[in-house]
Amino acid sequence: MEILDGGMSNALEDRGHDLSDALWSARLLKDAPEEIAAVHRAYYEAGATFATTASYQASVDGFAKAGVSRAEAERLITSSVTIARQVRDELADAERGDDEVVPGGRRRFVAASVGPYGAVLADGSEYRGRYGVSKAFLRDFHRPRMELLVAAGPDLLAIKTIPDIDEAEVLIEILDEIAFPAWLSYSAAGTLTRAGQPLEAAFAVDSNNLVAIGINCCAPEDVQQAVELAARNGKPVVAYSNSGEGWDAGGRRWTGNTSDATSLAPAWAAAGAHYIGGCCRVGPTDIHALAQTLSTT
Repeated sequence: MEILDGGMSNALEDRGHDLSDALWSARLLKDAPEEIAAVHRAYYEAGATFATTASYQASVDGFAKAGVSRAEAERLITSSVTIARQVRDELADAERGDDEVVPGGRRRFVAASVGPYGAVLADGSEYRGRYGVSKAFLRDFHRPRMELLVAAGPDLLAIKTIPDIDEAEVLIEILDEIAFPAWLSYSAAGTLTRAGQPLEAAFAVDSNNLVAIGINCCAPEDVQQAVELAARNGKPVVAYSNSGEGWDAGGRRWTGNTSDATSLAPAWAAAGAHYIGGCCRVGPTDIHALAQTLSTT
C-alpha cells in the first residue's frame, strides 16, 4: 500500500497564497518555490510516500501568456520535479537512513503531475472534456511537457484528472513512445468519465508502462465502484478523491460539504486500490489520518 499526498493548491492557499490567476499553483514555481517545497515536506511528514509535483497546470503556453520566455517556462516545469526530489533527499539525510527511505523501511517517491489539456484552459474543462480539438493537437500539447518532466528524473508520471477516453488514448500513445512508468487516473462522476463515457471502457486502455489505473478528483462516495471496475484491468488501482466539495468554475470556488474519505479508504484497499491519497481540498492533516487508518488495516 502506498500513501499519496493531498492537494497542492489548497495547501498553498492555507499558507496564505492567492491562486486565483490562470497559472494556479504553477505560478509559485516562479514566485515562491520554497512554499511548494514546504507543502511537499508537510505531506511527506504526514505519512505520504509519494509527492506529486506542482506541474498539473504548468505548460509553456500558459507561462508565455504570463510573460515568461520559453526557456524559462521549460526550466520552471522541470523545477517542479527538482523541488520535490530535493525535499525527499533532505528528509532522508535528516533521518540518517538509507537514501529515500522513511522510518520503517519504506521508500519515498516523486510523481510528476501531468494534468489534462482542460486544466490549462482554467475554465473547468477538466470536469467536462470534449475540448473540440483534434488528437493531433492534444499530442502536440502533451508530449513536450511530458518529455521535460521525464528528463528531470521523477520516479513516475502521475497522469491525472483525465476527463475522457480520447485524451487518455493520446497520453498512452506518448507514454509508450517515451517508455516511462506512469499511473493514469480519470476525473469521474458515478461510473462515468466527466465526458459521460463508461468507466469500464475507460479502464480498458492499457500499456506496459502503466503501473496503475484508477480515479481522482471525484467525490469520495464515487470511489468504491470505480475501484472495483478498475481492478478488472488486472493492474494495481490508484484512488484519490476530493474532500467531497464541488468546484464552481464560474465563481472559481469550492461549494458544498465535505465527506469522510478516511473511513471509506479501507474498503477501497480491499477492492484493489494500492495507491491511495487525496486530491482537491485534502490537506496534510487528512493524509496523516489516512496513513494512520490504512496502517492498521
